[in-house]
Amino acid sequence: MLAKLFLELTEYAFFRRLVWKPIYELLARVLPLSEWQFMNYGYAPMPEEAPLELETADELQRYPLQLYHYLASRAAVAGKEVLEVGSGRGGGAHYIAKYLQPNRMVGMDLAKNAVQFARKNFKRANLEYQQGNAEALPFPDASFDVVINVESSHAYGSVPNFLREVRRVLRPGGIFLITDMRGEPGLQLLNEQLKHSGLKLLEETDITRNVVLAIETEEPVKKERIRRLVPKWLVPAFEEFAGVKNSAIHRDLNSRDLIYYRWKFVKSE
Repeated sequence: MLAKLFLELTEYAFFRRLVWKPIYELLARVLPLSEWQFMNYGYAPMPEEAPLELETADELQRYPLQLYHYLASRAAVAGKEVLEVGSGRGGGAHYIAKYLQPNRMVGMDLAKNAVQFARKNFKRANLEYQQGNAEALPFPDASFDVVINVESSHAYGSVPNFLREVRRVLRPGGIFLITDMRGEPGLQLLNEQLKHSGLKLLEETDITRNVVLAIETEEPVKKERIRRLVPKWLVPAFEEFAGVKNSAIHRDLNSRDLIYYRWKFVKSE
């Protein structure tokens, strides 16, 4: 219920603007660990989804990578111009650039320290990172074929402003891919906001159980890494933030006090 309460508070714009940016700035500064590349809760694929083949060096990140892969692969990104809004520590944008081969992959995040971390740790010819605000994207109109947003929209001061910006920077026929979680009232509100975004819904999938399974399956690896990499004084709080088994986020997803969805939209005009 604690995780649900915290996310319900994020329905208030002042709370989002007050809390989230300082948290991500602090984490990027206090924990500049190249091994910690993601801030999502992971994903266990559905039976009909083809197994994800990874290079050995990327196996440690399998479950958070799978959240990106099974979302991003719902659009044909090869050879395209792709933007991730809320790229965090940069691992997801790097995965897309490396494995799915867009012509240009841009990761954008509000947190300056996170952008600096990503630039330091991920370098590819088709990959770049920029600092920017999701509610005022620093890009021209119709400049991207695909926009992706992973477990990030709950942190924005105004989701409608963000969605207007997504529509603005997408080219006609462009695809918007988003995945995030909410309590039931928050999910209803988000669905209304998405409905009035001017984008056409193509797919929506409840992936709550997939995220729960990822948390439970990744538990031994995640806890070992936290104990090894995170300062002892920060371990209890970080385990809650990272969503280990029996954390508030795990309990609330398991009980469906929190619901996790993914969507696919197209800009039809």
